Amino acid sequence: AHLFSLSVVPIIGMIDCERSEAISLLLPEIASVLCASQRQLNTPRCSQLRLLKRLCIMEAGRTEMKAVILVGGEGTRLRPLTCNIHKAMVPVLNKPFLEHMIHYLRGYGVDDIIPTLCHLPEHIKDYFADGSKFGVKLSYVIEESPLGTAGAVKNAKSYLDDLFFVFNGDILTDIDLRAMLSFHRGRKAKATIALTPVEDPTFYGVVETDLQGKVKRFVEKPSREEVTTNLINAGIYILDQEILQDIPTNTPFMFERHLFPALLAKGVPIYGFPSRAYWIDIGTPEKYLQMHHELLQGKSTATLCSQIRDKGISRQALIHPTAEIEGSVIIGSGCSIGPGVRIVGPAVIGEGSKILDQAKIEGAVLWRNVQIGKQATLKDCIVGDNSFIGDGSFIALGSVIGDNIIINQGSHLSPGTKIWPDTRI
Repeated sequence: AHLFSLSVVPIIGMIDCERSEAISLLLPEIASVLCASQRQLNTPRCSQLRLLKRLCIMEAGRTEMKAVILVGGEGTRLRPLTCNIHKAMVPVLNKPFLEHMIHYLRGYGVDDIIPTLCHLPEHIKDYFADGSKFGVKLSYVIEESPLGTAGAVKNAKSYLDDLFFVFNGDILTDIDLRAMLSFHRGRKAKATIALTPVEDPTFYGVVETDLQGKVKRFVEKPSREEVTTNLINAGIYILDQEILQDIPTNTPFMFERHLFPALLAKGVPIYGFPSRAYWIDIGTPEKYLQMHHELLQGKSTATLCSQIRDKGISRQALIHPTAEIEGSVIIGSGCSIGPGVRIVGPAVIGEGSKILDQAKIEGAVLWRNVQIGKQATLKDCIVGDNSFIGDGSFIALGSVIGDNIIINQGSHLSPGTKIWPDTRI
């Protein structure tokens, strides 16, 4: 604290008030560095520094809490895209999806994150390691067998205290976590569920609340006659640590079907926090493609990694002067775009991909090292890593091409075609 007063406070005092917003964003970083330095020096825990960090985070409009991210599933709904990759690692604007989630959480000062893993845990651990490269601390909890959403959180009990966030690992959102936390504390809730409106709630479980937001009941996939609200569970929770005692150990247990209805029956105060912020479940190829289109059209930017906020073409990409690029398009490093190629956004071209002469790409998402042949046409489709689309081929609306696919020249795929990895057509 003495070091802070001698070095940081005078610097802040020299900066005019117009820059106060920028300084407020720096305060959590300053406090985090001080606390990290304290740990490195192996000195006793300093309550003043911890208090300083909390005050800095509050000043910046952030919240110091831990978050559990549920990424243990196999991503079966996303297949064939997830046959060879963890669902949390699928590329979103050429960055792993989980990297965007981490960036979003860190923006609210949530830098102590516990991913719960089961399927292909090495895919995440090898990329993110301890999280320091991304400005966070990651503590992995691995399930020997799937434990469900609530069971996975109970399995991470040793890392949790006080209040904490829980996130389903397949949602992208701009929900204001600080506002949600303020709502939770103001209602003295034991559990708060983020709620988001949908056009057709009959496909989801809806959450009925009273005028104060207190949950009255859960209705799973109601018929149209039963619909009383269009608010559904958004897959984001704030939980009090004592809630964990209601979850059995090493037992598959779900928030939606088991824990929340049981707590409601016991009279535990559960509240719903409604939000109209951007929200999407990317669990299917259709939603995955929709998300890319919406992000590139500017419907959400708060969740995106800072290095891709300025959408555009990598300096390491080679673009022929006769190629035409229209709309919002991302082209990764090492790409080659040939003569006469036309790319119409929203579209993403993954790193190392090659688009040959006269090809047309419209509304498509290409992963890494994809080759598109001469005069081929791709429209509103997804192509996985290391796939080859032959000359003159036509890939129609909604098609999903897995990894390592070879599509011979002149092929025409019907709308909605799905091709599993390592296939030749």
